[in-house]
Amino acid sequence: MAVAVEKLITSDILKPGRYLGNERLAVHKDWDKAAIRWVLTYPEVYEVGASNLGHIILYNILNAQPRQLCDRAYLPGKDLAAKLRETNTPLFAVESKRSLTEFDILGFSLSYELGATNILEMLDLAGIPLTWRERQQTGGEFTNLQSQFPLIFAGGQTATSNPEPYADFFDFIALGDGEELLPEIGLVLEEGKQTGLSRQDILLDLAQIPGVYVPQFYDMAEDGSVHPCRPDVPKRILRRVATPIPAYSIGLVPYVETVHDRLTIEIRRGCTRGCRFCQPGMLTRPARDVEPDKVVEAIEQGMRATGYNEFSLLSLSCSDYLSLPAVGMEIKNRLKNENISLTLPSQRVDRFDENIANILGGTRQGGLTFAPEAGTQRMRDIVNKGLTNEELLRGVKTAWEQGWDKIKLYFMIGLPGETDVDVLGIAETVSWLQRECRGKSRKPLNFNLTISNFTPKPHTPFQWHSVSTTEFKRKQNLLRQEFRRMKGMKVNFTDVRISAMEDFVGRGDRNLSKVVRRAWELGAGMDSWYENLDRAFSAWGDAIAGADLDWKYRQVENGEWNLFHAQEQNRSEDAENSQFLTPHSPLPTPHSLDIPLPWDHIDTGIDKKWLKEDLQRALEAAIVPDCSFEGCSHCGVCGTDFGHNVVIESPAIPQFAGEFVPNTTKAQRLRVWFGKQGNMALVSHLDLIRLFDRVVRRAGLPIAFTGGFHPMPRICVATALALGATSSGEIADFELTVPLDIDSFREKLVREMPTDIPIYNVEQIDLKTPAATQLLETAEYLITVAALEETTPVQWQDWIDTIKAKDELWYEHTTKSGKSQLINLRDRLFELELVETPNSIAESISVIRYVGSYRQDGFLLRPEQIMFMLGTVAGGEFQLLHIHRNRLILTV
Repeated sequence: MAVAVEKLITSDILKPGRYLGNERLAVHKDWDKAAIRWVLTYPEVYEVGASNLGHIILYNILNAQPRQLCDRAYLPGKDLAAKLRETNTPLFAVESKRSLTEFDILGFSLSYELGATNILEMLDLAGIPLTWRERQQTGGEFTNLQSQFPLIFAGGQTATSNPEPYADFFDFIALGDGEELLPEIGLVLEEGKQTGLSRQDILLDLAQIPGVYVPQFYDMAEDGSVHPCRPDVPKRILRRVATPIPAYSIGLVPYVETVHDRLTIEIRRGCTRGCRFCQPGMLTRPARDVEPDKVVEAIEQGMRATGYNEFSLLSLSCSDYLSLPAVGMEIKNRLKNENISLTLPSQRVDRFDENIANILGGTRQGGLTFAPEAGTQRMRDIVNKGLTNEELLRGVKTAWEQGWDKIKLYFMIGLPGETDVDVLGIAETVSWLQRECRGKSRKPLNFNLTISNFTPKPHTPFQWHSVSTTEFKRKQNLLRQEFRRMKGMKVNFTDVRISAMEDFVGRGDRNLSKVVRRAWELGAGMDSWYENLDRAFSAWGDAIAGADLDWKYRQVENGEWNLFHAQEQNRSEDAENSQFLTPHSPLPTPHSLDIPLPWDHIDTGIDKKWLKEDLQRALEAAIVPDCSFEGCSHCGVCGTDFGHNVVIESPAIPQFAGEFVPNTTKAQRLRVWFGKQGNMALVSHLDLIRLFDRVVRRAGLPIAFTGGFHPMPRICVATALALGATSSGEIADFELTVPLDIDSFREKLVREMPTDIPIYNVEQIDLKTPAATQLLETAEYLITVAALEETTPVQWQDWIDTIKAKDELWYEHTTKSGKSQLINLRDRLFELELVETPNSIAESISVIRYVGSYRQDGFLLRPEQIMFMLGTVAGGEFQLLHIHRNRLILTV
């Protein structure tokens, strides 16, 4: 049964548009015709989850399967979470508005070590027991999927890397890529549901699928390693690998602004650069290029279908996609007249050239981010960055010469083998880049620097190394002192406590499940890291102490596995001569590289022996070439289980057709009267403006643009409407470069507009006519008002008559500058009448119509001020239940 969401999702909560489930390209399938019903549950707020590419791809793929339905849920904001608990309402899926317990299976994305507390919050809000043991014990034995609780699973990078700290919470873990894996899971569930299999038997069937790990069928040994507890499950579980399909990236155009508010298309999955600290690079091998024509087709179709004005090409290393300049230029040429911009994530500075600069440049030049990682050549060789000082300078200088005045740079401290000379080398490198990028009549090059702390990750050569928090703090202070003397840069440091906690959880075993649970009970959600870092850290610390694992956390804080242990007692200017372990030195005991690790049963394809050998190469500062372009590195991935690298040669780069030149021609102005009803009342004015822009793009209307550095479409909405208010009388002006038939214009607009924004009328007006916002004179409203005491229809009419009879009703108004002024509300009220009166004394609710001033110079009458007048003449209190704007009245 659907949850009574309309009583919870109201204008008094922050961004209620998050929870509507009515986005463009959302898929609404028939509940009763679905055999298996999924919910993809993203454990972050909507703005993060709804723009996550993996979330969109899997949502589209699951809904493309016959007899399978996929809905979505997100971590609610604190205000809605409080409402859910106060009303004892379970967390719901946004499209069907059904409780999560009504579904067969819930899939959580776990992409961050500390993100599991948000998963527990969502399970608790849904009324679902937190652990698989509790779910089995509650309500007796399960006979089929129609049991009391759905199956709960997790996927994502963190879940694939080391699922053990979270093993108690999930019925199973999906390892690796989900495009092929999730449909296979759906088929097994459908068959099991039809035949009435028990929950245990269904999980056993799932455990036979490569890529599915069922923790309850495995036990942890005393040394932390994990082994099967029954003979019919695999000893090691394979990570799944899939080929990216760009067409599934097109979908879900939210009405609220999201973190990545653009179309995102994946161009390459996997990275073989071999950076020794980089977990994504190790966990996503082999590298797989997408055919350039498929990328171009997906972008062109996606931009038409979504109406976005920006797109992004996604890869762990976009610059290693050889077709990037050709694809970027082809799309830029095709969409040349539509003011479209391209953004790229952090990219390889050694591959940045004029071709890439050309596809990124233009009217709205995006930001540029490079990640040198280390400040000296020696450190970049140790981490196998494959970047020389000459390549770094060439890339940065190219960007500067192509018009970028500010560049983001990412560096890391605490890397294995790092000395103070290497740390200070970060500041020296940045200063050197600034000196080399100076010229007459040009702004000096500014940098936005992020200095993060190295955190060891499972399945990487550096998984056996860590650094003490004391060392991190000392190195941060070294850099702070150095940066104080430098100008033209902003520096951000990562909090060392977060790094230590990520390390502790990320490399933990099953004993940490109780820590994660207790940390959540003490209030450690991801949001608290940003709102109150001390409180969040305290919650985790108390949880660790309560589990008697504080001794182990102290080891992490002290750098328990420092394989490059320096003689740090005598720090001096000769720090670069500090003695490190040589390739022939015995490793610190008792931490041998051969001890079992909690994640050894996860088969990522990379041979553990190769990781040890690569660590040895790091000791020697030896470089391993990128196997996508040079010889095989023998990491163990390539083969029948995981496939091979797919590298596609670049097609010819098309000739540049020129930058977007905004068409400022104003050939026709059309005035549109529209409404805002139903769920769209909960979409803000700024989101409505963004919606109009996308509707015009999707409809292919020849909209005129403003001039200037940031050309904007000439769409002018007369005035804003309060959040939560409905309307049947809004006005917007559209200026076109080519005259269109009014009926044709209206037909195109209606086709792309949400149904809750009806188009009532379209008229052509003279180009010299002032905009509607300048002609606003009055507005007519219907307001629904409740008296807090029992009243009769006669009393309501008396109050209305009393207000109309008065010449003055003074109201103290506070201006934006904070000054108070008295205004006579009666001067602003032109018409007032009762439209509906209560059916009974107990109901005490009436609908009032009024016409009041609505001039843009501030001379206006708001619905809240009608409430004030009622309260003044009645001597009682009233509640404003609903606002409906009937019409905006323009001066003739």
